[in-house]
Amino acid sequence: MTGATVLGSLLLAETPHSAPVHDVSGYIGWTVGLLLIVAVLYWLMRQGWQWRRTMQSGLPELPVAPRHTSEPLLELQGRYVGSTTAGNWLDRIVAHHLGARSLVELTLTAEGLRVVRPASADFFVPVEALRAARTDQRLAGKVLQQGGLLVVTWEHGGTLLDTGFRSDHPAEHENWVTAIEVLLKAHTKVAAEVAAQRGAESDTSEAHSTVESKEGA
Repeated sequence: MTGATVLGSLLLAETPHSAPVHDVSGYIGWTVGLLLIVAVLYWLMRQGWQWRRTMQSGLPELPVAPRHTSEPLLELQGRYVGSTTAGNWLDRIVAHHLGARSLVELTLTAEGLRVVRPASADFFVPVEALRAARTDQRLAGKVLQQGGLLVVTWEHGGTLLDTGFRSDHPAEHENWVTAIEVLLKAHTKVAAEVAAQRGAESDTSEAHSTVESKEGA
């Protein structure tokens, strides 16, 4: 090997290697593809909500709380989880913003249940519309530990709904179930007494009418 050959080999060895060239177009392609997938999924989700909203368009406007109510029986702060048709924890109700999760303040009075949602529409469940209350672990696609949800069943526009709440202190849920059950029993008793009183008054009025008609004859 000649001196020139050795010198050339040394110079070649000392020459810095160029950095590997990455295929930038490949990364751009993957990024664009992922963005397109996300956009399609978002569009499908919005279409699903629009379809549900159209199907539920017959649901009446939500009741509004009366200006004056009796003293609160219970109060709660937490989160509004959502509403579904009663008995079907995945059939979400989205009409009138019932599908929007939010913070919530609940107040139970003798007149019913006041639902205040700072970031969405407030509504009121009259005691006449209340049907039941229970603790549960799943509703509107959300799954928690057993007893992690307070679920109130009520009737609106001829449809039975399950509406779920999660208190900042979930141990309160059982107290709410008991309070709503007691309120329902008291309301049923009062309603029965009022109906009986009206029935008695109606019978008395009919009897008087009969006597007067006989005397007139």
